[in-house]
Amino acid sequence: MRLKILLLIVIPLQVLAQNPITDSLHAVLDTARNERKVKTLNELFRAWLPSDPIKAIGYTREALNLATEIGDKRGMAAAYNNLGVAYRNQGALDKALQYYITALHYYEELGNKEGIAGTKSNIATLYSMKKDYGQALKYFDEAHAAFVELNDKPKIIASMNNLGNLNNDMQLYEKAMKYFSEAWQLSLQMGKPFADPLINIGNVYFKQGNYQRAIENYMKALEIERQSNNRLSQLNIFTNIGIAYTKAGQPKAAQPYLEEAEKLARELHAYTGMPELLRSKAINMYRLGNLKSAFELMLKYDSAREQIYGEEINRAISRMELALALNEKEKEYELLKQQAEINALQLRNSRLFIVLMILGLLVVIALVNFYFMNKRRVLIKS
Repeated sequence: MRLKILLLIVIPLQVLAQNPITDSLHAVLDTARNERKVKTLNELFRAWLPSDPIKAIGYTREALNLATEIGDKRGMAAAYNNLGVAYRNQGALDKALQYYITALHYYEELGNKEGIAGTKSNIATLYSMKKDYGQALKYFDEAHAAFVELNDKPKIIASMNNLGNLNNDMQLYEKAMKYFSEAWQLSLQMGKPFADPLINIGNVYFKQGNYQRAIENYMKALEIERQSNNRLSQLNIFTNIGIAYTKAGQPKAAQPYLEEAEKLARELHAYTGMPELLRSKAINMYRLGNLKSAFELMLKYDSAREQIYGEEINRAISRMELALALNEKEKEYELLKQQAEINALQLRNSRLFIVLMILGLLVVIALVNFYFMNKRRVLIKS
């Protein structure tokens, strides 16, 4: 139903996948070599993702191949994160998590705080989709704190959206609205109004049953995303408007938005939201009195849902989660080991200090005894 913000790789949120940006990147690509070429290829992924995800994936796979060949770990991390975003959008959640874990490993090895924060936010999004809110909150909080520390305002806005979405999921609407309103105001202060806070404000109104206010905010967001040619975001907004009209009992108004959303989802290979979209279309067809189409759409809904959230996918994700948990435990173990080594060194130093103090004291005592014995001999002789 709602737009999930994918940090680091999906943002900048206002990315323009239009000729000026892509042309300039291609001009750089013609002469770029090694790390610079990897960086440019990954930037082309970000530029093309909102409008042509398939082309975007081609660029980031080329970036990964080159980065692996020349040993560019930063470029490899970015490419793995890009692939995680791409597969998440296509509904392959197990593959997405696998790529995120690999990216996180490289970013931690490099000590890249921005990369670590962005990847953790992407991992949190997957947990949120699975309704594991405890784990989602953990990773979102860590990511948000890092972006605040880095003073990266676009990513602060995105992380506030993510935290707002999580609170919206938990029906903490007042807290969610606070995050979204602050994100919207910060984007206005930057002079770059972001559509995402408006979409998410609309989502809160939707959950509260105020469909008219929800649609108003979705329409404002749609205008922003049309100007930026962000087709992925437009897909989410079309879906939201269609569902809101359906819920409001206006099936005729809903139908063109739902049709446009499905068409765009197939063009962009963005299948994560397809189950909910097909279900909404089925309900809408039922309300329009087309029972045959409604039944056929429900069958498609069941198939799409199984493809994305089925038992086999969940088992694969569980394996990835175990790998992630083990990675966290290994880090904790290393920290404890380092602390134990520090404590042992401090203990050895303390023991050495005590021994030296005792030896020093014995030397002083010996010197004092030597002095008095010499003085005594002198007195005896005299």
